Amino acid sequence: MCGIVGYSGPQSAATPLIEGLRRLEYRGYDSAGIALGVSGKLFVAKKAGKLANLENALDSSLPIVHSGIGHTRWATHGGPTDRNAHPHVDNDGKLAVIHNGIIENYSELRTKLEIRGHVFTSETDTESVAHLLSDLRKEHKGDLAAAMRDAVNVLRGSFTLVAIHADNPDVVVGVRRNSPLVVGLGNGENFMASDVAAFIEYTKRAIELGQDEIVTITPTSVVITDSDGKLVTPKEYEISWDAAAAQKGGFTHFMLKEIFEQPKAVADTLIGRLSDNGQIVLDELRMTAEEIRSLKKITVIACGTAYHAGMVAKYAIEKWAKIPVEVEIASEYRYRDPIIDPGTLVIAISQSGETMDTLMAVRHAKAAGARVLAICNTNSSTIPRESDAVLYTHAGPEIAVASTKALLTQMIAVYLIGLHLAQANGQLSDDQVQHLYRELLELPGKIEQILETVEPLRELTRSFSENNIVLFLGRNIGYPVALEGALKLKELAYIHAEGFAGGELKHGPIALIDNGTPVIAILPAGHEHALDEKMLSNIQEVKARGARVIVIAEEGAHVEGAEHIIRIPIVPALLQPVLATVPLQVFAYEMAVARGNDVDQPRNLAKSVTVE
Repeated sequence: MCGIVGYSGPQSAATPLIEGLRRLEYRGYDSAGIALGVSGKLFVAKKAGKLANLENALDSSLPIVHSGIGHTRWATHGGPTDRNAHPHVDNDGKLAVIHNGIIENYSELRTKLEIRGHVFTSETDTESVAHLLSDLRKEHKGDLAAAMRDAVNVLRGSFTLVAIHADNPDVVVGVRRNSPLVVGLGNGENFMASDVAAFIEYTKRAIELGQDEIVTITPTSVVITDSDGKLVTPKEYEISWDAAAAQKGGFTHFMLKEIFEQPKAVADTLIGRLSDNGQIVLDELRMTAEEIRSLKKITVIACGTAYHAGMVAKYAIEKWAKIPVEVEIASEYRYRDPIIDPGTLVIAISQSGETMDTLMAVRHAKAAGARVLAICNTNSSTIPRESDAVLYTHAGPEIAVASTKALLTQMIAVYLIGLHLAQANGQLSDDQVQHLYRELLELPGKIEQILETVEPLRELTRSFSENNIVLFLGRNIGYPVALEGALKLKELAYIHAEGFAGGELKHGPIALIDNGTPVIAILPAGHEHALDEKMLSNIQEVKARGARVIVIAEEGAHVEGAEHIIRIPIVPALLQPVLATVPLQVFAYEMAVARGNDVDQPRNLAKSVTVE
């Protein structure tokens, strides 16, 4: 959620700090601040609101120094005000700390520190860490890294902490627990950040940090220790994308750019997944055919949009591999004592790999003996590292808060898993698998077709911009598409939107239909179980009650009762969500634009939810 940047090197530190924070704006925030390592006393500036407010406060008197820390805050403890913004400083005005996460025992810490004479100026949990570190550093005769190690053993909760002290201004110290922090290795300069996007302009070399590992950077060194002070050998990796990938590239918003990047993202995720002898190549799963045949069930855990990818997984895996699949909201999973055993495969889906609810569900599942497979878009993030196996999607950086290309690549990933499992346990023949894989390979071109004809949909959407309710209907594999369409509209347009299974209409939701209510229906592909006819009946039901109906239907499908029809290319029924989702993304985007909303950074939302 919060954005964190640390820098030590030859540049005027304010430049990489502000640029880094700007690249992390997509994570969601409501205040911003920096602390610069001026010898003897820190320079600190922080402002509520957008980063521009902070930049406007930084006048020509800004000191030219070569180290510092920066932060964009998403308010938890204490409202989004100037004094609650980070960094927080000790009473000497020399130590500053920034923090992502929650300090669960901050209240008792604050009480003890106040008794010792510390004066607090904010309502945050973070300020208790600044005062604690100040005392511990004095005990360790000025060793900030040693103070951080002691602090980690005192603090409870999930957090990333980065600190700097005016007496050694070129030294920046950080630590992570259940919250992201990565190190960037530059040429005569080094970085810390909550996301590699913050320093990608300067270096593509990065180091991943483990739980409770303390990192100390200077312009010429990076030292990592565990919580006992033992040196840790760094695990370096190369970032696979460049700074240009995180720019808008001529598009008005990141979200629109990312919608149009979906054909490439889907194609990249499919590359090399079928061998010359017709086998799905999924070595990442690390399971033998015998282990796959012994699976009793699969549980998918995810949050938000990723949860809808999990629902698609249920339909595909059960249909193809005949393995029972449960789909669980990650935030609820571990609180209901789920039944888990070694015959359970848990699939955890997270774009960032840092989603706290999903991470805690992964740990619960592993502790109970389940094998965990992560589907993730972010290399070396926490969930993949703690899982038994990981299948990376190749969506590239997704900057807009509302997920688009990450979702489509997650769907592709679950299709590949379903085909691999079905081939391994004999439920699908090699010929059937090859046919379905060829259908998958055609999806990028079909997404292109939709995007090439999207302008009429954008124009149509504007005519609905004054509506304050939109309902979505789906059946079978179209139901998660309906849920996703509603979620996107809530996130971006700030209006009441709900997705329903079509068969549930008469069990209550039809009471919401009034004259002029927009209803978007996803017509099922094909004629299996006569679901298309049943959806057409649902359309007539809402039409008779005054609804304005938009239908998403494949080319050539017969549709009656719709005011507008959005055509998508023909695909096998189980693959339809990949195509049907795209017009709904465009609909939500255009509704947000028409209503004057911030498309890339919707109110109250963060890209990566790293607290429970």
